[in-house]
Amino acid sequence: MSELSLKKNPYFSGRKGPMVLIVMDGIGIGKQDGSNAVYLAKTPTLDMLFNAKLYTQLQAHGRAVGLPSDDDMGNSEIGHNALGAGRVFDQGAKLVNRSIETGAMYQGECWKKAVATAQAGGTLHFIGLHSDGNVHSNTAQLYAMLREAAKEGVKKCRVHILHDGRDVPEKSALVYIEATENVLSEINTTFGADYKIASGGGRMITTMDRYEADWRIVERGWHAHVLGQARPFASAADAVNAMYAESDKAVDQYLDPFVVVDANGQPVGTIEDGDAVVFFNFRGDRAIEISKAFEAGDDFQKFDRVRVPKVFYCGIMEYDGDLHLPQNFLVNPPEIDRTFCEYLCAEKISMFAISETQKFGHVTYFWNGNRSGYIDPACEKYEEIPSDRIEFDKKPLMKAEEIMQWTDNALKSGKFRFGRLNFANGDMVGHTGNLEATIVAVEKVDACVAQILSIIKELDGIAIVTADHGNADEMWTEKKGVRTPKTSHTLNPVPFCIYDPTYNGEYQMANVENPGLANVAATVLNLLGFEAPDDYRPSLVTFQ
Repeated sequence: MSELSLKKNPYFSGRKGPMVLIVMDGIGIGKQDGSNAVYLAKTPTLDMLFNAKLYTQLQAHGRAVGLPSDDDMGNSEIGHNALGAGRVFDQGAKLVNRSIETGAMYQGECWKKAVATAQAGGTLHFIGLHSDGNVHSNTAQLYAMLREAAKEGVKKCRVHILHDGRDVPEKSALVYIEATENVLSEINTTFGADYKIASGGGRMITTMDRYEADWRIVERGWHAHVLGQARPFASAADAVNAMYAESDKAVDQYLDPFVVVDANGQPVGTIEDGDAVVFFNFRGDRAIEISKAFEAGDDFQKFDRVRVPKVFYCGIMEYDGDLHLPQNFLVNPPEIDRTFCEYLCAEKISMFAISETQKFGHVTYFWNGNRSGYIDPACEKYEEIPSDRIEFDKKPLMKAEEIMQWTDNALKSGKFRFGRLNFANGDMVGHTGNLEATIVAVEKVDACVAQILSIIKELDGIAIVTADHGNADEMWTEKKGVRTPKTSHTLNPVPFCIYDPTYNGEYQMANVENPGLANVAATVLNLLGFEAPDDYRPSLVTFQ
């Protein structure tokens, strides 16, 4: 960090008071119709900001954030990567696709060891989110690995599927199960192999917890995938159909864990000594805890694992670069260096980061280029507000009030020159598909932003208000008169607003070509009184 330095902005030295960057997670700019919870909500603060002079819109999906194409929705992880890095880096899906297309994945030592383990008499297991949403995973990548394993002589493979229903339609699990069963049947027929779906469950209650919000989720997955202990069914499709029949409110992300059993009622695919396990999510946040469960030693105390099979475990990517978790992975993650907060720490700028648990890692780990911990604890303060363990449409206010109050006190303390925060409501409640609850969530965010802006005005500071991607801005789609709830992120742009109460025309919004989230970092540096590094994406403001 010592070699980093910033030049002073010759046109602007910053304001007297602090700057705060507010990320309204999942609040994009959509159609002004009944599908848009942001439009339907009463948001006097956002209305004011969106109609002010210092306002523009940013791309938060596709190539603008390092994804393969502009058909790919953004997400909070890559959004916060871009916000913190100030440049666009190729992201997980794109890196994995390239590695598969070139064959580089299959030439790596990790893949070779997984295959060799299975060839020596073990079973090759794949665990991950079972959809083509391209946010955490993509079934196309799973199918490529299954076919390659079969070509290389792996005779026995088991797939453990986690239903999505968030990044894809909320009741689409059967579509993906049918597609996967077809691939497995093709492999079994062509190679005389034994490839089957073995277990699964809804992503929000099975395996894919994040930020240690609820280890019971990981425990359920462990019991299903490893121990074969969950509701038994003859097939994955039978499991989903039975759970749909039990409640007309059943949606994929909350379906119970299940195991597939044979004619004698025995699980077809428990994980045993001598097996290999590949976790095929490329996004890290919901892959870290299950990886810890497989790799931790006898001191693991999060839940009783009952037995810990001796397996070769790997991820499709490294999920935590500081912890080097997992120890083995198929594709190297993007190497993100020189985030703008590294520069600020080098200049000894005091700053804070705060969110509730659901997005805490985004304003810290992902913001800092996929690195855990402080850049410089002498300059920084990170504050996590514990999230409630509840379906978020049941409490759409979430922890916005607590975040606002802590930020209020931090700004007034005079200790911090810069702060960043994330209000998770628009995204987490938006993912439930509950329009009424999402409207409440957006209104709460608006009220909390208003309070923070009042403090910024009192302190003669600056606030930047933006989002990392859309979600609440498109809650349903309509085709041939039939409305379908939309629980995934959107392809809509996101707002970028500068609130500068003492603004006197010192700068203007710049005419930037294809502005995106990566342009925010240079803008923040400029408004703090610094020039941005030469290779950063251009600032969104220009000076007189």
